[in-house]
Amino acid sequence: LTWKRNEPVWSPQWPLSKTKLCALEALVEEQLAGHITETTSPWNSPVFVLKKPGKDRWRLLHDLRKINEAIEDMGPLQPGLPSPSMLPRDWTLAIIDIKDCFFNIPLHPQDAPRFAFSVPSLNKQAPLKRYHWLVLPQGMKNSPTICQWYVAHILSPVRDLFPDAIIHHYMDDILICAAEKTYLDRTLKKTVEALEKTGFEIREDKVQYTSPWTYLGLQIRERTIVPQQLAIQDDPKTLRDLHKLCGSINWIRPLLGITTEDLSPLFNLLRGGEDLDSPCTLTPEARDSIAKVQEALSSRQAHRIEPSLPIQFTVLGKAPRFYGLIFQWDPQLRDPLLILEWVFTNNQPTKTITTPQEVMAHLIIRARTRLRSLAGCEFTCIYLPLTTGDLEHLLQTNESLQFALDSYPGQISIHVPKHKLFYRESAFNLIPKLIQSKTPLKALTVFTDGSGSSHKSVMTWRDPKTQKWESDVQIIDGSPQIAELAAVVRAFEKFKNEPLNLVTDSAYAAGLAMRAEHAFLKEVSNPKLYHLISTLIFLISHRKQPYHVMHVRSHTDLPGA
Repeated sequence: LTWKRNEPVWSPQWPLSKTKLCALEALVEEQLAGHITETTSPWNSPVFVLKKPGKDRWRLLHDLRKINEAIEDMGPLQPGLPSPSMLPRDWTLAIIDIKDCFFNIPLHPQDAPRFAFSVPSLNKQAPLKRYHWLVLPQGMKNSPTICQWYVAHILSPVRDLFPDAIIHHYMDDILICAAEKTYLDRTLKKTVEALEKTGFEIREDKVQYTSPWTYLGLQIRERTIVPQQLAIQDDPKTLRDLHKLCGSINWIRPLLGITTEDLSPLFNLLRGGEDLDSPCTLTPEARDSIAKVQEALSSRQAHRIEPSLPIQFTVLGKAPRFYGLIFQWDPQLRDPLLILEWVFTNNQPTKTITTPQEVMAHLIIRARTRLRSLAGCEFTCIYLPLTTGDLEHLLQTNESLQFALDSYPGQISIHVPKHKLFYRESAFNLIPKLIQSKTPLKALTVFTDGSGSSHKSVMTWRDPKTQKWESDVQIIDGSPQIAELAAVVRAFEKFKNEPLNLVTDSAYAAGLAMRAEHAFLKEVSNPKLYHLISTLIFLISHRKQPYHVMHVRSHTDLPGA
């Protein structure tokens, strides 16, 4: 360990009830069998005991928060869980659970005395009994990283001996997968021998040999994967409970295809809360979200990969709330669709307005990155919800899509395989044809402006019948951007049934109008601004007539300005 400071840290032991003190003394006697030793260390951190849920056994916990502040953070070695979807289907598995993994990894002799604690006596009738850990203590911030590194070091020679086996290792859980049982048995035997040689204990009754295998909260069968837990807490009482619920859902949704749109009412309840123990009340929409999760838990599944088949990706959903699916297609099966993993956007986008094309590009980037992480390869085909003409046009003009497909060697198609999942309502839907013109139209031209000082929001146009200039002036409270945006919204409202050229000197309003068609709106804290932008998106997305938006700098020192 690397220490930020060497001055001893002493946090006094707090009093314990008689029952807990007796439990602590009993646990200390157990740990003296090689895990702790008596000490005179000048370091100290408090300890306490808790009963294990549903059991009549106590657990020793060490409050190492002050000690952790003095330790340099090692950082995670494995930021994420291995995906069981990458286990080839029909390959056999074996799963090992290492008993008390932390307690079999020794601390460096120079570090050990710093993890000391004291056992008090009632009424201070005797001096403190003092001990320090000899092995990795639970609660030390670098213990998980050290555990990962230590076990990985032991497994490294086994991986070299059996290159055709797949070995998933996460903390104290090890999964071994091989095409043939004899090869699996040899790999498993060597793995157990390597672990036991370094002092780890492997209980034979804890080794899983047959389907269904349970690993990291998932149930793995010969060809499919489902969550091990088929029920979730559907009535969170506090914000803390809600955070746990959303965390559990986020963990399973890539396997079960629970969309961001389905979960949005639930995620929205997390906003603004800081006190985790504050009461939580579910809205009817949030309860509907939980019901959709329960339905997915009971009816959906993911699949294990077929190595001989190509991996493909498709963009699904209604614009702009797209989501994606990483899949394989096996025409030999009655249901040829093999679902490997779903891909979703964030609940709240980074931009105020995000166009459908940007959402689609973001999904492609996220899916390509994910597949390189999972399998180290690229998709053979990406399916996009576009017409042939729109695809060619976007590939030539849309920077977001160009960046997303940079160096992509595979095919791009608009003809997704025929499957009920792709062709059900709200699945594979074409992006609506855009009616915004990139060049000025031979049509009515409306000029808009707004002032922050006078609060005037103005639009003016020449009546094509009378050739007289008309205007609409309103007083709008708020910033200059709100005054200018209000004028733009009124222009699209007034002339919604005819072609329109809009000219504004506000780069902000022009940018919003140019990107609003069928766009996705991020939550905006200013209610007035949110109302104006959402109204603009609605008006533009439901237009039947073309429009063109132009930004001009009218307030400059240039001649004629």
